[in-house]
Amino acid sequence: MRRAPYAPVLGALVLILLGAIVVAVGIGAVAIPADRVVRTLLGSGDPSETAIILSIRLPRVLGAALVGAALAAAGVLLQGLLRNPLADPYVLGTSAGASVGAVIGLVVAGALGFFVVPALAFVGAILSIVIVWRLARVGAETPIVTLLLAGVVFSAFAGAIVTLLLVSHDRLQLRLASVLAWLMGGVSVVTWTQLAVSAALVAIALAVAVTVGWRLDALALGEDAAATLGIDVERSKRSIATIAALLTAAAVSIAGLVAFVGLIAPHAVRLVVGPAHARLLPAAALAGAAFVVFADMIARVVVAPSELPMGVISGLVGGPFFFALLWRDRGTYRL
Repeated sequence: MRRAPYAPVLGALVLILLGAIVVAVGIGAVAIPADRVVRTLLGSGDPSETAIILSIRLPRVLGAALVGAALAAAGVLLQGLLRNPLADPYVLGTSAGASVGAVIGLVVAGALGFFVVPALAFVGAILSIVIVWRLARVGAETPIVTLLLAGVVFSAFAGAIVTLLLVSHDRLQLRLASVLAWLMGGVSVVTWTQLAVSAALVAIALAVAVTVGWRLDALALGEDAAATLGIDVERSKRSIATIAALLTAAAVSIAGLVAFVGLIAPHAVRLVVGPAHARLLPAAALAGAAFVVFADMIARVVVAPSELPMGVISGLVGGPFFFALLWRDRGTYRL
C-alpha cells in the first residue's frame, strides 16, 4: 500500500487536535464561540471568559489530550513489544493495575498526595505487565488467546481490590462519587501544577519511546533476528515495558480507566503512516489526544446538564472496533 507523506499527515493531526481543543474549550454551561476562545488563548479575551477558560476548561481539555496521547503511545509500545495487534493498556490489564496503585495512593496520600498517586500507579502498571506476560507466556511464545485471558483475569482481580479499598476506607468513602467518576474515565485535573507534572511525565516518556522505535522495528522480526542485529533483547523489552507503564500510569492518575484508546489510535494511523515505530508513535499520540478530547467533549454534552464519564464514550467506540479486529483475524488465534 502506498503511504501518505509523513509531514503532511503529522501537520493534519496537529491541526485536528488544535481544532478539537478550541471547540471543546468553548463548550459548557456558558458557550463561548471559537473565535473568542482563540482571542482568549492569545491573551486578549474578555476577563470573565478568560477566567472560565483558563481556570476551569482548558486544564481539563489539555488533561484529556495528555490521556489520549499517553494511552495511544502505550498501545503502540505494547503491540510492538508483544508483536500482538490486540495489545492495549486496558485489554491487558495494565490500566487496571495502575488503578490499583492510584487508589492505594489516594488511601495513603498526605501532603505529597499528588506525587504519591502517579508513583504508585506506575508500580501497579509495571507489576501488571509482568504478571500478565508471565501468565500468558508459553515457552518462547505469547499466544494471543492466553494473553487476552490473562488480561481479563487480572483486570477482574484488580477491580476486586479497588472495590475493597473503596468500601473499607473512610477517606475514600467521603468522596466516593468523585472517585468512582474518575475510575470510570473522568478527567480529573484540578490545578495547572497537576497538569504540568503529568505533561512532563508524558513528554519525557514519549521522547524516550521515539528513540527506541528502531528496537521495536527489530523485535517485529522476532527476538532471534533482533539479537543478530546487535540488540540486547531482554534489556530492550524491559525498557519498552517501563515506558509503556509510565505512560499508562500518567493517564490513569488523571483519568482512571479509559478503554481502547491504545487500540483505536495506533491502528487508525498505521494505515496511513506505516508500521515504522519512530513515525507511528508521534502520529498515534496526536490521534489519541484528539480522540480523547472529542470523547470528553461528547461526554459533557450528550446528557447535559448531567455528565457521562468519558470512559463510556471511548468504550462505546472502542468495543465494536475491538470486535472487528477479532473478527478480521479470528482464524489466526489459537490456544
